[in-house]
Amino acid sequence: MQPLLGVFAITATPFADDGRLDEASIDRLVEFEVGCGVAGLTILGIMGEAHKLTEEERRRVTERFIRRVDGRVPVVVGTSAPATDLAIRYAREAEAAGAAALMVAPPVNLRALEAVREYYRRVHDATSLPIVVQDEPVFSGVTMPAAFLASITDTLPRARAIKLEEIPSAVKVAQVRTAATSPVAVLGGMGGVYFYEELLRGAAGTMTGFAFPEILVAIHAAFAGGARDRARTLFYRYLPLIRYEGQPVIGLAIRKELLRRRGAIAAAAVRHPGPTLDAGTRAELEELLEVLGLADAGIAPVPLEAAAGRP
Repeated sequence: MQPLLGVFAITATPFADDGRLDEASIDRLVEFEVGCGVAGLTILGIMGEAHKLTEEERRRVTERFIRRVDGRVPVVVGTSAPATDLAIRYAREAEAAGAAALMVAPPVNLRALEAVREYYRRVHDATSLPIVVQDEPVFSGVTMPAAFLASITDTLPRARAIKLEEIPSAVKVAQVRTAATSPVAVLGGMGGVYFYEELLRGAAGTMTGFAFPEILVAIHAAFAGGARDRARTLFYRYLPLIRYEGQPVIGLAIRKELLRRRGAIAAAAVRHPGPTLDAGTRAELEELLEVLGLADAGIAPVPLEAAAGRP
């Protein structure tokens, strides 16, 4: 697999209003994300509600996404688990299904870093797939210092990427790149709220969810092409929406509502227990979309040229 560069969309897992898995919407969501120009998809992440799926549903989601993508972009599969043997089982199942890489976070609240190191070594050695080390201390409860992350990627030859989500993320991007002695792709996350600053510090891209992925794609393309001013202008223009969608607690419900509005999924359901949107949030979201000229955005990528010259 080529190095992970650009925007990898953390995908939502679609559910019907009654909570059932909506596999038909997986197909629509794949076409939407690929049509928006993402470099790859990442499934079964935290915001993909992987922790709310049965074993059988995990298998169905993995197989459906990979089958629909059909090799057009790489599919990274989240295989994090509370036990090492279970993470290995998920990893092997993802490899058998045709995953391009694995995204692996430490077991929740495993504070002993040497045990975390051994967890990664065992998962790494159990398959032949590349590994994305997921550094997300809010959900996992595990803080991995920059030097520790670099030691993992330096030691494990197929752990060539880090999804980094510890604030201040831009600072940590620079720290990891300084500490690493082997090449490593450091990707941001957190809905893209610090995407521009992460790029300034050397991030290879971002691995995150956002209901307007074409905006993140355009920011990265401009920056990578040397058009830093355009990248900054696009980022500042749409940052209010990135910030609003990325709110703790209700962010996933906002994202799913936006994906539903755009036609990428049939329903905005978050599997119970999960957040719902009150009338005030819906009104605020509607106003924000109107101000940004996105109220009528559908499944096709929105035109961004009009925003290129304004902050």
